[in-house]
Amino acid sequence: MTIEQISVFVQNRSGQLGAVTDALRKAGVSIRAMSLADTADFGVFRIIADNAASAKAALQDAGFTVGSTPVLAVEVPDRSGGLGDVLELFSSHGLNVEYLYGFSRIPAASATLIFRMDRMNEAESLLAGNGIRILGQEDLA
Repeated sequence: MTIEQISVFVQNRSGQLGAVTDALRKAGVSIRAMSLADTADFGVFRIIADNAASAKAALQDAGFTVGSTPVLAVEVPDRSGGLGDVLELFSSHGLNVEYLYGFSRIPAASATLIFRMDRMNEAESLLAGNGIRILGQEDLA
C-alpha cells in the first residue's frame, strides 16, 4: 500500500516556500512530512499531506507545477538500529533506495520513514512479509 507524495517545483528565491505553505493552509491541508532538495534554479519540495488530493488541487490552483509519486510510509521502532534493520532487509534482497526521509509521530514509540524505491511492489511485499507495518493514507489523516 503506497501513499501519494506531492512534489512541488519552486523557484529558488525568497518567499516561495511560504507561498506553498500558505496555499496549503488556506485549503486546510496539514503537512505530515516534508523534504526539500535544490538545484541552482529551482527546488523540489516533497510533501506528505493529510489529504493528498486537496493538497495537489490547492497547489495547482495557486499556480505551482505539481507532480505526485507513490512512496512507502514505513513504521519502524524508534530505537538505535531501527532504520538499519530495514535497510539491511532491502539490501539483502537487492532493492535500491532512491531517497528517504522521516518523521516521528506522538507517541514516539515508532518513527515513520518515507521510502522511494527502485522496485516499489517488491519492497512492499518484502516489508509486509517481514511484519513491518506500512501506513496508508488513512493513517496520516
